[in-house]
Amino acid sequence: TMVRPSRLWERRVLGALFPRQNRSGVGAARSSSTRAARLPRMEYQDAVCALNTLQTNASALEQVRRERGNPQLQLQAMKAFLQRSGLEVEDLDCLNIIHVTGTKGKGSTCAFTEQILRNYGFRTGFYSSPHLVQVRERIRINGQPISKELFTKYFWQVYGRLDETKDAHGGTMPAYFRFLTILAFHVFLQEKVDLAVIEVGIGGAYDCTNIIRKPWVCGVSSLGIDHTSILGDTMEKIAWQKGGIFKPGVPAFTVKQPEGPMAVLMERAREIGCPLSVCPDLEEYQVEAHPLHLGLAGQHQHSNASLALQLSQSWLQRRFYSDNKKLRCTLLGSDDLVSCDPHSGVKDTEWPGRTQTLFHGPITYYLDGAHTTRSMLACVRWFREAAAQQEVPAVRVLLFNATGERDCAALGCGPMFWAAVNHSVLAADQQNFNVTLEGVLTRCLDNQNSWKNLTGQEVEPSSGLLIPGSLPLVAGQRRTETLVFPCILSALRWITQGRDPVLDGPGQSSAPIPASVVAKAEPLREAAAIHVLITGSLHLVGGVLKHLEPSTAA
Repeated sequence: TMVRPSRLWERRVLGALFPRQNRSGVGAARSSSTRAARLPRMEYQDAVCALNTLQTNASALEQVRRERGNPQLQLQAMKAFLQRSGLEVEDLDCLNIIHVTGTKGKGSTCAFTEQILRNYGFRTGFYSSPHLVQVRERIRINGQPISKELFTKYFWQVYGRLDETKDAHGGTMPAYFRFLTILAFHVFLQEKVDLAVIEVGIGGAYDCTNIIRKPWVCGVSSLGIDHTSILGDTMEKIAWQKGGIFKPGVPAFTVKQPEGPMAVLMERAREIGCPLSVCPDLEEYQVEAHPLHLGLAGQHQHSNASLALQLSQSWLQRRFYSDNKKLRCTLLGSDDLVSCDPHSGVKDTEWPGRTQTLFHGPITYYLDGAHTTRSMLACVRWFREAAAQQEVPAVRVLLFNATGERDCAALGCGPMFWAAVNHSVLAADQQNFNVTLEGVLTRCLDNQNSWKNLTGQEVEPSSGLLIPGSLPLVAGQRRTETLVFPCILSALRWITQGRDPVLDGPGQSSAPIPASVVAKAEPLREAAAIHVLITGSLHLVGGVLKHLEPSTAA
Protein backbone atom coordinates (compact mmCIF):
# COMPACT_ATOMS: atom_id res chain seq x y z
CA THR A 1 0.00 0.00 0.00
CA MET A 2 1.41 3.38 -1.00
CA VAL A 3 1.06 6.36 1.30
CA ARG A 4 0.96 10.07 0.66
CA PRO A 5 4.47 11.58 0.42
CA SER A 6 5.30 13.59 3.50
CA ARG A 7 5.91 17.33 3.30
CA LEU A 8 9.50 16.62 4.40
CA TRP A 9 9.92 14.26 1.44
CA GLU A 10 8.39 16.86 -0.83
CA ARG A 11 10.73 19.63 0.37
CA ARG A 12 13.84 17.45 0.12
CA VAL A 13 13.19 15.89 -3.27
CA LEU A 14 11.73 18.93 -4.99
CA GLY A 15 14.31 21.17 -3.40
CA ALA A 16 17.09 18.98 -4.76
CA LEU A 17 15.51 18.88 -8.19
CA PHE A 18 14.66 22.56 -8.50
CA PRO A 19 16.94 24.88 -6.51
CA ARG A 20 15.38 28.27 -5.99
CA GLN A 21 18.04 30.37 -7.65
CA ASN A 22 17.27 32.01 -10.98
CA ARG A 23 13.48 31.77 -10.60
CA SER A 24 12.85 34.87 -12.61
CA GLY A 25 9.40 34.16 -14.00
CA VAL A 26 7.85 33.18 -17.30
CA GLY A 27 10.79 34.15 -19.46
CA ALA A 28 13.03 31.69 -17.67
CA ALA A 29 10.45 28.94 -18.09
CA ARG A 30 10.06 29.56 -21.80
CA SER A 31 13.80 29.61 -22.44
CA SER A 32 14.18 26.33 -20.54
CA SER A 33 11.89 24.64 -23.05
CA THR A 34 14.61 24.92 -25.69
CA ARG A 35 17.34 23.17 -23.72
CA ALA A 36 17.61 19.75 -22.14
CA ALA A 37 16.77 19.74 -18.44
CA ARG A 38 19.64 18.50 -16.29
CA LEU A 39 17.77 16.58 -13.62
CA PRO A 40 18.87 13.75 -11.34
CA ARG A 41 17.48 10.36 -12.29
CA MET A 42 13.96 9.97 -10.91
CA GLU A 43 11.70 6.96 -11.22
CA TYR A 44 8.08 6.79 -12.34
CA GLN A 45 6.80 6.36 -8.77
CA ASP A 46 8.68 9.51 -7.71
CA ALA A 47 6.83 11.42 -10.43
CA VAL A 48 3.48 9.96 -9.33
CA CYS A 49 4.13 10.86 -5.69
CA ALA A 50 5.07 14.41 -6.67
CA LEU A 51 1.94 14.63 -8.83
CA ASN A 52 -0.19 13.53 -5.89
CA THR A 53 1.02 16.51 -3.85
CA LEU A 54 -0.98 18.66 -6.30
CA GLN A 55 -4.24 17.11 -5.13
CA THR A 56 -4.36 18.91 -1.82
CA ASN A 57 -1.66 21.57 -1.71
CA ALA A 58 -2.73 24.78 -0.03
CA SER A 59 -2.29 26.92 -3.13
CA ALA A 60 -4.59 24.63 -5.12
CA LEU A 61 -7.29 24.89 -2.47
CA GLU A 62 -6.91 28.66 -2.47
CA GLN A 63 -7.29 28.65 -6.28
CA VAL A 64 -10.60 26.81 -5.96
CA ARG A 65 -11.94 29.24 -3.36
CA ARG A 66 -10.87 32.28 -5.35
CA GLU A 67 -12.26 31.07 -8.67
CA ARG A 68 -15.56 29.62 -7.47
CA GLY A 69 -17.36 32.96 -7.66
CA ASN A 70 -15.83 33.87 -11.03
CA PRO A 71 -15.47 30.85 -13.31
CA GLN A 72 -13.75 32.92 -15.99
CA LEU A 73 -10.77 33.10 -13.65
CA GLN A 74 -10.32 29.34 -14.14
CA LEU A 75 -9.45 29.78 -17.81
CA GLN A 76 -7.24 32.78 -17.09
CA ALA A 77 -5.33 30.79 -14.47
CA MET A 78 -4.97 27.82 -16.84
CA LYS A 79 -3.53 30.03 -19.58
CA ALA A 80 -1.04 31.49 -17.08
CA PHE A 81 0.08 28.02 -15.97
CA LEU A 82 0.45 26.93 -19.61
CA GLN A 83 2.63 29.95 -20.30
CA ARG A 84 4.77 29.26 -17.24
CA SER A 85 5.29 25.71 -18.51
CA GLY A 86 6.84 27.08 -21.70
CA LEU A 87 3.86 27.07 -24.08
CA GLU A 88 1.49 29.68 -25.48
CA VAL A 89 -2.17 28.99 -26.20
CA GLU A 90 -1.41 29.50 -29.89
CA ASP A 91 0.96 26.52 -29.80
CA LEU A 92 -2.03 24.23 -29.33
CA ASP A 93 -3.49 25.19 -32.71
CA CYS A 94 -1.14 22.84 -34.54
CA LEU A 95 -2.45 19.79 -32.64
CA ASN A 96 -5.50 19.61 -34.97
CA ILE A 97 -7.72 18.93 -31.98
CA ILE A 98 -11.02 17.07 -31.73
CA HIS A 99 -12.68 18.39 -28.54
CA VAL A 100 -15.44 16.27 -26.96
CA THR A 101 -17.76 16.93 -24.01
CA GLY A 102 -20.94 15.33 -22.66
CA THR A 103 -22.30 13.74 -19.49
CA LYS A 104 -22.01 10.11 -20.47
CA GLY A 105 -20.26 8.46 -23.37
CA LYS A 106 -17.70 11.17 -24.10
CA GLY A 107 -14.80 8.85 -23.28
CA SER A 108 -16.19 6.08 -25.46
CA THR A 109 -16.82 8.59 -28.25
CA CYS A 110 -13.19 9.69 -28.03
CA ALA A 111 -12.01 6.07 -28.08
CA PHE A 112 -14.05 5.32 -31.22
CA THR A 113 -12.80 8.52 -32.88
CA GLU A 114 -9.15 7.85 -32.05
CA GLN A 115 -9.35 4.28 -33.37
CA ILE A 116 -11.02 5.32 -36.63
CA LEU A 117 -8.36 7.92 -37.40
CA ARG A 118 -5.51 5.68 -36.26
CA ASN A 119 -6.75 3.06 -38.72
CA TYR A 120 -6.21 5.66 -41.45
CA GLY A 121 -2.54 5.73 -40.51
CA PHE A 122 -2.48 8.96 -38.52
CA ARG A 123 -0.35 9.30 -35.40
CA THR A 124 -2.91 10.01 -32.69
CA GLY A 125 -2.84 11.58 -29.25
CA PHE A 126 -5.69 10.94 -26.83
CA TYR A 127 -6.21 12.68 -23.47
CA SER A 128 -8.92 11.28 -21.19
CA SER A 129 -9.89 11.05 -17.53
CA PRO A 130 -10.00 9.49 -15.08
CA HIS A 131 -7.47 6.68 -15.32
CA LEU A 132 -8.27 3.16 -14.17
CA VAL A 133 -4.99 1.79 -12.81
CA GLN A 134 -2.04 4.00 -13.80
CA VAL A 135 -2.13 7.75 -14.36
CA ARG A 136 -0.21 7.48 -17.63
CA GLU A 137 -3.35 5.90 -19.15
CA ARG A 138 -4.72 9.43 -19.43
CA ILE A 139 -2.15 10.36 -22.09
CA ARG A 140 -2.05 7.96 -25.04
CA ILE A 141 -0.05 7.86 -28.26
CA ASN A 142 -1.47 5.65 -31.01
CA GLY A 143 -3.95 4.17 -28.58
CA GLN A 144 -1.40 3.09 -25.96
CA PRO A 145 -0.64 4.79 -22.63
CA ILE A 146 2.70 6.55 -22.82
CA SER A 147 5.50 4.53 -21.28
CA LYS A 148 6.69 5.06 -17.73
CA GLU A 149 9.93 6.42 -19.17
CA LEU A 150 8.16 9.02 -21.32
CA PHE A 151 5.79 10.00 -18.54
CA THR A 152 8.68 10.46 -16.12
CA LYS A 153 10.75 12.44 -18.63
CA TYR A 154 8.03 14.89 -19.56
CA PHE A 155 6.63 15.12 -16.03
CA TRP A 156 9.87 16.45 -14.56
CA GLN A 157 10.40 18.82 -17.47
CA VAL A 158 6.99 20.42 -16.99
CA TYR A 159 7.04 20.27 -13.20
CA GLY A 160 10.46 21.86 -13.17
CA ARG A 161 9.40 24.85 -15.27
CA LEU A 162 6.34 25.44 -13.10
CA ASP A 163 8.30 25.08 -9.87
CA GLU A 164 11.01 27.45 -11.09
CA THR A 165 8.43 30.19 -11.62
CA LYS A 166 6.13 29.69 -8.66
CA ASP A 167 7.84 32.22 -6.36
CA ALA A 168 7.13 34.95 -8.86
CA HIS A 169 3.46 33.92 -8.90
CA GLY A 170 2.53 33.72 -5.25
CA GLY A 171 3.81 30.17 -4.80
CA THR A 172 1.03 28.74 -6.96
CA MET A 173 1.17 25.40 -8.73
CA PRO A 174 -1.59 23.97 -10.92
CA ALA A 175 -3.95 21.49 -9.32
CA TYR A 176 -3.85 17.81 -10.33
CA PHE A 177 -6.10 17.85 -13.40
CA ARG A 178 -4.74 21.14 -14.68
CA PHE A 179 -1.20 19.84 -14.46
CA LEU A 180 -2.05 16.64 -16.35
CA THR A 181 -3.79 18.66 -19.07
CA ILE A 182 -0.70 20.83 -19.50
CA LEU A 183 1.47 17.71 -19.49
CA ALA A 184 -0.68 16.12 -22.21
CA PHE A 185 -0.28 19.17 -24.45
CA HIS A 186 3.50 19.04 -23.99
CA VAL A 187 3.63 15.32 -24.75
CA PHE A 188 1.53 15.61 -27.91
CA LEU A 189 3.60 18.51 -29.22
CA GLN A 190 6.93 16.87 -28.45
CA GLU A 191 5.83 13.51 -29.86
CA LYS A 192 4.54 15.21 -33.03
CA VAL A 193 1.08 13.68 -33.26
CA ASP A 194 -1.05 14.31 -36.35
CA LEU A 195 -4.09 15.02 -34.18
CA ALA A 196 -5.16 15.08 -30.56
CA VAL A 197 -8.51 13.84 -29.27
CA ILE A 198 -9.21 15.79 -26.07
CA GLU A 199 -11.91 14.74 -23.62
CA VAL A 200 -13.34 17.50 -21.43
CA GLY A 201 -12.93 16.95 -17.69
CA ILE A 202 -16.08 18.52 -16.19
CA GLY A 203 -18.59 20.69 -18.04
CA GLY A 204 -17.05 22.55 -20.93
CA ALA A 205 -17.24 26.33 -20.77
CA TYR A 206 -14.86 26.68 -17.83
CA ASP A 207 -13.08 23.33 -18.03
CA CYS A 208 -9.32 23.74 -18.21
CA THR A 209 -9.22 22.00 -21.61
CA ASN A 210 -11.25 24.91 -23.01
CA ILE A 211 -8.17 27.08 -23.46
CA ILE A 212 -8.09 25.40 -26.89
CA ARG A 213 -8.70 28.22 -29.38
CA LYS A 214 -9.05 26.49 -32.73
CA PRO A 215 -10.15 22.86 -32.60
CA TRP A 216 -10.88 21.25 -35.94
CA VAL A 217 -14.21 19.86 -34.75
CA CYS A 218 -16.21 19.60 -31.48
CA GLY A 219 -18.63 16.96 -30.21
CA VAL A 220 -21.30 16.64 -27.51
CA SER A 221 -22.27 13.17 -26.31
CA SER A 222 -25.44 12.32 -24.36
CA LEU A 223 -26.38 14.82 -21.64
CA GLY A 224 -27.63 14.00 -18.16
CA ILE A 225 -27.51 15.12 -14.54
CA ASP A 226 -24.06 15.04 -12.93
CA HIS A 227 -21.71 17.39 -11.07
CA THR A 228 -24.71 19.54 -10.18
CA SER A 229 -22.80 21.61 -7.61
CA ILE A 230 -20.55 22.85 -10.41
CA LEU A 231 -22.67 22.71 -13.57
CA GLY A 232 -26.20 23.35 -12.33
CA ASP A 233 -29.17 21.24 -11.29
CA THR A 234 -31.07 21.05 -14.59
CA MET A 235 -30.17 19.56 -17.94
CA GLU A 236 -30.64 22.97 -19.54
CA LYS A 237 -28.02 24.53 -17.25
CA ILE A 238 -25.68 21.62 -17.92
CA ALA A 239 -26.24 21.94 -21.68
CA TRP A 240 -25.22 25.61 -21.47
CA GLN A 241 -21.94 24.56 -19.85
CA LYS A 242 -21.31 21.81 -22.39
CA GLY A 243 -21.97 24.15 -25.31
CA GLY A 244 -19.19 26.36 -24.03
CA ILE A 245 -16.63 24.38 -26.05
CA PHE A 246 -18.17 25.59 -29.34
CA LYS A 247 -15.92 27.95 -31.31
CA PRO A 248 -16.78 30.42 -34.11
CA GLY A 249 -16.77 28.74 -37.50
CA VAL A 250 -15.73 25.34 -36.10
CA PRO A 251 -18.12 22.50 -37.00
CA ALA A 252 -19.77 20.74 -34.06
CA PHE A 253 -21.90 17.62 -33.73
CA THR A 254 -24.23 16.38 -31.03
CA VAL A 255 -26.13 13.16 -30.50
CA LYS A 256 -29.89 13.47 -30.16
CA GLN A 257 -30.80 15.17 -26.87
CA PRO A 258 -34.05 15.86 -24.96
CA GLU A 259 -35.91 18.88 -26.30
CA GLY A 260 -34.90 21.38 -23.60
CA PRO A 261 -31.13 20.71 -23.61
CA MET A 262 -31.12 20.50 -27.42
CA ALA A 263 -32.67 23.95 -27.65
CA VAL A 264 -29.96 25.32 -25.35
CA LEU A 265 -27.19 23.74 -27.44
CA MET A 266 -28.66 25.18 -30.63
CA GLU A 267 -28.92 28.64 -29.08
CA ARG A 268 -25.33 28.47 -27.81
CA ALA A 269 -24.14 27.46 -31.26
CA ARG A 270 -26.05 30.34 -32.85
CA GLU A 271 -24.65 32.88 -30.38
CA ILE A 272 -21.08 31.67 -30.87
CA GLY A 273 -21.34 31.28 -34.64
CA CYS A 274 -20.73 27.55 -34.65
CA PRO A 275 -22.39 25.26 -37.24
CA LEU A 276 -24.03 22.52 -35.12
CA SER A 277 -25.39 19.28 -36.63
CA VAL A 278 -27.29 16.37 -35.07
CA CYS A 279 -25.92 12.88 -35.68
CA PRO A 280 -28.11 10.27 -37.38
CA ASP A 281 -28.97 6.98 -35.71
CA LEU A 282 -26.32 4.31 -36.15
CA GLU A 283 -28.80 2.14 -38.05
CA GLU A 284 -28.73 4.69 -40.88
CA TYR A 285 -25.08 3.88 -41.61
CA GLN A 286 -24.41 1.05 -44.01
CA VAL A 287 -21.15 -0.61 -44.99
CA GLU A 288 -21.55 -2.82 -48.06
CA ALA A 289 -25.27 -3.16 -47.23
CA HIS A 290 -24.50 -4.51 -43.73
CA PRO A 291 -24.99 -2.71 -40.39
CA LEU A 292 -21.97 -1.51 -38.45
CA HIS A 293 -20.60 -3.73 -35.71
CA LEU A 294 -19.06 -2.10 -32.66
CA GLY A 295 -16.10 -3.10 -30.54
CA LEU A 296 -17.88 -1.76 -27.44
CA ALA A 297 -20.97 -3.60 -26.25
CA GLY A 298 -24.32 -2.10 -25.30
CA GLN A 299 -27.12 -0.28 -27.08
CA HIS A 300 -26.00 3.00 -25.50
CA GLN A 301 -22.72 2.82 -27.47
CA HIS A 302 -24.60 3.31 -30.75
CA SER A 303 -24.98 7.07 -30.32
CA ASN A 304 -21.32 7.34 -29.26
CA ALA A 305 -20.21 5.52 -32.40
CA SER A 306 -22.40 7.71 -34.61
CA LEU A 307 -20.91 10.85 -33.06
CA ALA A 308 -17.40 9.46 -33.55
CA LEU A 309 -18.09 8.76 -37.22
CA GLN A 310 -19.27 12.32 -37.79
CA LEU A 311 -16.29 13.79 -35.92
CA SER A 312 -13.92 11.61 -37.93
CA GLN A 313 -15.53 12.54 -41.23
CA SER A 314 -15.34 16.25 -40.43
CA TRP A 315 -11.69 15.97 -39.43
CA LEU A 316 -10.82 13.93 -42.53
CA GLN A 317 -12.57 16.39 -44.82
CA ARG A 318 -10.45 19.23 -43.52
CA ARG A 319 -7.24 17.20 -43.59
CA PHE A 320 -7.65 15.80 -47.09
CA TYR A 321 -9.07 18.98 -48.56
CA SER A 322 -6.18 21.01 -47.14
CA ASP A 323 -3.77 18.43 -48.61
CA ASN A 324 -5.66 18.61 -51.92
CA LYS A 325 -6.02 14.82 -52.00
CA LYS A 326 -8.82 12.77 -53.53
CA LEU A 327 -10.79 10.62 -51.08
CA ARG A 328 -11.52 7.10 -52.17
CA CYS A 329 -14.40 5.20 -50.58
CA THR A 330 -17.86 6.18 -49.48
CA LEU A 331 -18.08 7.22 -45.84
CA LEU A 332 -21.26 8.00 -43.88
CA GLY A 333 -23.43 8.07 -46.97
CA SER A 334 -21.97 11.41 -48.08
CA ASP A 335 -20.48 12.34 -51.43
CA ASP A 336 -17.03 12.56 -49.88
CA LEU A 337 -14.68 9.63 -50.28
CA VAL A 338 -12.05 8.35 -47.87
CA SER A 339 -9.22 5.83 -48.31
CA CYS A 340 -10.28 3.51 -45.48
CA ASP A 341 -13.32 1.62 -44.22
CA PRO A 342 -14.60 3.34 -41.06
CA HIS A 343 -16.28 0.08 -40.08
CA SER A 344 -12.91 -1.31 -39.06
CA GLY A 345 -12.38 1.59 -36.68
CA VAL A 346 -15.59 1.22 -34.68
CA LYS A 347 -15.24 -2.56 -34.78
CA ASP A 348 -11.65 -2.52 -33.49
CA THR A 349 -12.25 -0.06 -30.65
CA GLU A 350 -11.35 -1.15 -27.15
CA TRP A 351 -12.01 0.96 -24.06
CA PRO A 352 -11.29 -0.85 -20.77
CA GLY A 353 -13.76 -0.52 -17.95
CA ARG A 354 -16.69 0.34 -20.20
CA THR A 355 -19.10 -2.53 -20.93
CA GLN A 356 -16.11 -4.87 -20.60
CA THR A 357 -16.47 -8.62 -20.05
CA LEU A 358 -13.74 -10.85 -18.61
CA PHE A 359 -14.06 -14.63 -18.52
CA HIS A 360 -12.13 -16.36 -15.73
CA GLY A 361 -13.30 -19.98 -15.79
CA PRO A 362 -16.63 -20.25 -13.95
CA ILE A 363 -16.45 -16.58 -13.00
CA THR A 364 -17.58 -13.93 -15.50
CA TYR A 365 -16.88 -10.30 -14.65
CA TYR A 366 -18.95 -7.52 -16.19
CA LEU A 367 -17.25 -4.15 -15.69
CA ASP A 368 -18.71 -0.73 -16.43
CA GLY A 369 -17.86 2.61 -14.86
CA ALA A 370 -21.43 3.91 -15.02
CA HIS A 371 -22.02 6.56 -12.36
CA THR A 372 -25.09 8.59 -13.34
CA THR A 373 -28.71 7.45 -13.22
CA ARG A 374 -29.03 7.18 -17.01
CA SER A 375 -25.68 5.46 -17.48
CA MET A 376 -26.46 2.96 -14.73
CA LEU A 377 -29.78 2.14 -16.39
CA ALA A 378 -27.86 1.54 -19.62
CA CYS A 379 -25.37 -0.60 -17.72
CA VAL A 380 -28.14 -2.74 -16.22
CA ARG A 381 -29.69 -3.24 -19.65
CA TRP A 382 -26.30 -4.30 -21.07
CA PHE A 383 -25.64 -6.66 -18.13
CA ARG A 384 -29.01 -8.36 -18.41
CA GLU A 385 -28.60 -8.90 -22.15
CA ALA A 386 -25.00 -10.10 -21.90
CA ALA A 387 -25.59 -12.39 -18.91
CA ALA A 388 -28.66 -13.91 -20.55
CA GLN A 389 -26.46 -15.17 -23.39
CA GLN A 390 -24.55 -17.45 -21.00
CA GLU A 391 -25.97 -20.97 -21.04
CA VAL A 392 -24.94 -22.11 -17.54
CA PRO A 393 -27.24 -20.94 -14.70
CA ALA A 394 -25.33 -18.53 -12.51
CA VAL A 395 -25.49 -16.74 -9.19
CA ARG A 396 -25.36 -12.96 -9.69
CA VAL A 397 -23.34 -10.60 -7.53
CA LEU A 398 -23.25 -6.81 -7.67
CA LEU A 399 -19.96 -5.25 -6.55
CA PHE A 400 -20.69 -1.56 -6.16
CA ASN A 401 -19.23 1.72 -5.02
CA ALA A 402 -20.34 5.28 -5.76
CA THR A 403 -18.79 8.59 -4.84
CA GLY A 404 -19.92 12.18 -4.36
CA GLU A 405 -23.59 13.02 -4.83
CA ARG A 406 -24.43 9.98 -6.93
CA ASP A 407 -27.36 7.66 -6.32
CA CYS A 408 -27.41 3.87 -6.62
CA ALA A 409 -31.19 3.59 -6.85
CA ALA A 410 -31.11 2.85 -10.59
CA LEU A 411 -29.49 -0.53 -10.09
CA GLY A 412 -32.47 -2.84 -10.24
CA CYS A 413 -30.65 -5.93 -11.51
CA GLY A 414 -32.91 -8.68 -10.22
CA PRO A 415 -32.08 -11.15 -7.41
CA MET A 416 -28.40 -10.98 -6.53
CA PHE A 417 -25.92 -10.62 -3.73
CA TRP A 418 -24.84 -7.02 -3.09
CA ALA A 419 -21.34 -6.16 -1.90
CA ALA A 420 -19.99 -2.65 -1.36
CA VAL A 421 -16.30 -1.91 -0.93
CA ASN A 422 -14.10 0.95 0.07
CA HIS A 423 -10.77 1.54 -1.65
CA SER A 424 -8.40 1.06 1.27
CA VAL A 425 -5.62 -0.74 -0.64
CA LEU A 426 -4.59 1.33 -3.66
CA ALA A 427 -1.43 2.06 -5.61
CA ALA A 428 -0.06 5.59 -5.66
CA ASP A 429 -1.64 6.18 -9.09
CA GLN A 430 -5.09 5.48 -7.63
CA GLN A 431 -4.89 7.49 -4.42
CA ASN A 432 -7.29 10.33 -3.71
CA PHE A 433 -6.26 12.54 -0.80
CA ASN A 434 -9.41 14.65 -1.03
CA VAL A 435 -11.48 12.02 0.78
CA THR A 436 -11.10 10.33 4.17
CA LEU A 437 -11.40 6.65 5.03
CA GLU A 438 -14.28 7.47 7.36
CA GLY A 439 -16.05 9.34 4.58
CA VAL A 440 -15.65 6.44 2.16
CA LEU A 441 -16.90 3.89 4.68
CA THR A 442 -19.88 6.05 5.57
CA ARG A 443 -20.75 6.30 1.88
CA CYS A 444 -20.51 2.51 1.57
CA LEU A 445 -23.04 2.11 4.38
CA ASP A 446 -25.31 4.74 2.81
CA ASN A 447 -25.18 2.84 -0.49
CA GLN A 448 -25.99 -0.39 1.33
CA ASN A 449 -29.04 1.16 2.97
CA SER A 450 -30.18 2.50 -0.41
CA TRP A 451 -29.99 -1.01 -1.80
CA LYS A 452 -31.89 -2.44 1.14
CA ASN A 453 -34.65 0.15 0.69
CA LEU A 454 -34.76 -0.57 -3.02
CA THR A 455 -35.14 -4.31 -2.48
CA GLY A 456 -37.52 -4.10 0.47
CA GLN A 457 -35.05 -5.28 3.09
CA GLU A 458 -35.14 -4.03 6.66
CA VAL A 459 -32.37 -1.58 7.46
CA GLU A 460 -30.64 -2.58 10.71
CA PRO A 461 -27.48 -1.52 12.53
CA SER A 462 -24.47 -3.37 11.17
CA SER A 463 -22.02 -5.49 13.10
CA GLY A 464 -19.38 -8.11 12.53
CA LEU A 465 -16.72 -7.39 9.93
CA LEU A 466 -14.41 -4.74 11.37
CA ILE A 467 -11.21 -2.92 10.59
CA PRO A 468 -9.45 -2.55 13.99
CA GLY A 469 -9.57 1.02 15.18
CA SER A 470 -11.88 2.06 12.35
CA LEU A 471 -15.57 2.21 11.55
CA PRO A 472 -17.54 -1.05 11.60
CA LEU A 473 -18.12 -2.75 8.26
CA VAL A 474 -21.25 -4.73 7.60
CA ALA A 475 -21.53 -8.46 8.13
CA GLY A 476 -24.34 -10.00 10.18
CA GLN A 477 -27.77 -8.97 8.96
CA ARG A 478 -31.19 -10.51 9.33
CA ARG A 479 -31.00 -11.05 5.59
CA THR A 480 -27.63 -11.85 4.05
CA GLU A 481 -27.93 -10.37 0.57
CA THR A 482 -25.89 -7.26 1.43
CA LEU A 483 -22.33 -6.95 2.73
CA VAL A 484 -19.71 -4.23 2.98
CA PHE A 485 -16.05 -5.19 2.64
CA PRO A 486 -12.93 -3.33 3.77
CA CYS A 487 -11.17 -3.57 0.42
CA ILE A 488 -11.65 -4.68 -3.16
CA LEU A 489 -9.55 -7.83 -2.90
CA SER A 490 -11.45 -9.06 0.16
CA ALA A 491 -14.70 -8.69 -1.75
CA LEU A 492 -13.38 -10.43 -4.87
CA ARG A 493 -12.02 -13.35 -2.86
CA TRP A 494 -15.29 -13.78 -0.98
CA ILE A 495 -17.28 -13.67 -4.22
CA THR A 496 -15.09 -16.13 -6.13
CA GLN A 497 -14.49 -18.58 -3.27
CA GLY A 498 -11.02 -19.61 -4.43
CA ARG A 499 -12.09 -20.32 -8.02
CA ASP A 500 -10.11 -17.48 -9.63
CA PRO A 501 -6.39 -18.21 -9.14
CA VAL A 502 -5.36 -14.76 -10.41
CA LEU A 503 -6.58 -13.35 -7.07
CA ASP A 504 -4.05 -15.43 -5.12
CA GLY A 505 -0.95 -14.22 -6.95
CA PRO A 506 2.21 -12.96 -5.25
CA GLY A 507 1.86 -9.64 -3.46
CA GLN A 508 -1.92 -9.96 -3.19
CA SER A 509 -2.89 -9.25 0.44
CA SER A 510 -6.30 -8.42 1.84
CA ALA A 511 -8.10 -8.01 5.15
CA PRO A 512 -9.20 -11.32 6.70
CA ILE A 513 -12.87 -12.22 6.55
CA PRO A 514 -14.51 -13.62 9.73
CA ALA A 515 -15.92 -17.12 9.65
CA SER A 516 -19.45 -15.77 10.12
CA VAL A 517 -19.14 -13.93 6.81
CA VAL A 518 -17.47 -16.85 5.05
CA ALA A 519 -20.48 -18.97 6.01
CA LYS A 520 -22.77 -16.66 4.04
CA ALA A 521 -21.04 -17.65 0.80
CA GLU A 522 -22.51 -21.15 0.58
CA PRO A 523 -24.64 -20.31 -2.52
CA LEU A 524 -21.49 -19.05 -4.22
CA ARG A 525 -19.52 -22.20 -3.37
CA GLU A 526 -22.30 -24.38 -4.78
CA ALA A 527 -22.91 -22.32 -7.92
CA ALA A 528 -21.93 -23.73 -11.30
CA ALA A 529 -21.13 -20.19 -12.45
CA ILE A 530 -20.96 -16.71 -10.96
CA HIS A 531 -21.70 -13.47 -12.80
CA VAL A 532 -20.21 -10.39 -11.14
CA LEU A 533 -21.41 -6.92 -12.19
CA ILE A 534 -18.88 -4.26 -11.11
CA THR A 535 -20.15 -0.71 -11.48
CA GLY A 536 -20.88 2.64 -9.88
CA SER A 537 -17.43 4.18 -10.19
CA LEU A 538 -14.52 4.10 -12.63
CA HIS A 539 -12.26 4.19 -9.58
CA LEU A 540 -13.81 0.93 -8.38
CA VAL A 541 -13.51 -0.61 -11.84
CA GLY A 542 -9.84 0.39 -11.98
CA GLY A 543 -9.17 -1.11 -8.57
CA VAL A 544 -10.77 -4.38 -9.68
CA LEU A 545 -8.85 -4.49 -12.97
CA LYS A 546 -5.58 -4.10 -11.06
CA HIS A 547 -6.32 -7.47 -9.44
CA LEU A 548 -7.96 -9.26 -12.38
CA GLU A 549 -5.35 -8.15 -14.93
CA PRO A 550 -2.08 -7.66 -13.00
CA SER A 551 -0.29 -6.58 -16.19
CA THR A 552 -2.19 -3.27 -16.06
CA ALA A 553 -0.31 -2.34 -12.89
CA ALA A 554 3.12 -3.43 -14.14
